[in-house]
Amino acid sequence: MQKTFERAEVVFITMPTFCMDELAGEIEPYVRKGMKIGFISGTGGGESVFKECEAKGAIIFGMQRVPSVARLIEYGKTEKAIGYRDRLFVASLPDSQVFSCAELIYGLFDIPCNALPNYLNLTLTPSNPILHTTRLRVLFKHYKEGVVYDEVPLFYEDWNDETSELLLACDKEVQNLCRNLKQFDLSGVKSLMVHYESYSVEEVTRKIAGIPGFRRLISPMIKVKDGYIPDINARYFTADFPYGLAILVQIAALAGVDVPNMNATLMWYYGIVGKRKEFKFSDYGINNFQQLVKFYAK
Repeated sequence: MQKTFERAEVVFITMPTFCMDELAGEIEPYVRKGMKIGFISGTGGGESVFKECEAKGAIIFGMQRVPSVARLIEYGKTEKAIGYRDRLFVASLPDSQVFSCAELIYGLFDIPCNALPNYLNLTLTPSNPILHTTRLRVLFKHYKEGVVYDEVPLFYEDWNDETSELLLACDKEVQNLCRNLKQFDLSGVKSLMVHYESYSVEEVTRKIAGIPGFRRLISPMIKVKDGYIPDINARYFTADFPYGLAILVQIAALAGVDVPNMNATLMWYYGIVGKRKEFKFSDYGINNFQQLVKFYAK
């Protein structure tokens, strides 16, 4: 491990953020000025976890979304990549290094890569942190201990208008948050309506339910005696709430911006699973809005 990091010019991090603290501590002693540490994808708070590496001269960068969808063929041996994107987006800390990072990504994936103006364009991306969380809230809105479901719905193909309505409400809150963060150019945080080219609740439902790469994915549930219950240890629960939605809600709180739908969705999660470990800006020395701005304005 030591020799690997000593010689590395680029390190890609693909693990969930809740696994990163220990890894950041292992890499930090071997960081050299100009070393690149990149996250696929760049959401989840990894830029804060690796702030000591950046302080030693590392370039922190991330991709706004993964380059493709991965499907397991044989556990531990084979996966299949499908649905490659026709364009990728990257941001960096410091901002001045973003073009070299975009060139690196283009060279590796042979997919055009656009440079984003600030890393907050990744942190605020309205992808899994509101996509998965709103779906779970609607799917299991009546769940409490003792409730059992008769079947396991498809996560995307059974998408409904109720979920799209909540999703777009959260998406609108993200856009309003971006407008209030006037210190940053957040033009890269595109509304999901733009991303999916769908501009009504019904259009969003049809779009998400029909995406080929999302087919046949079941909802996170486990079998019990009389049926099925939500699997609160599945990635959609363990990553997208505490290391996704919680980050958006914290940024909004620091900026003094009201986000009632995202807050209510996060509160629903707490009511289902209780308090668990989650990303907190305060763990990395960011306790107020001024410190948030200072961290990202590099």
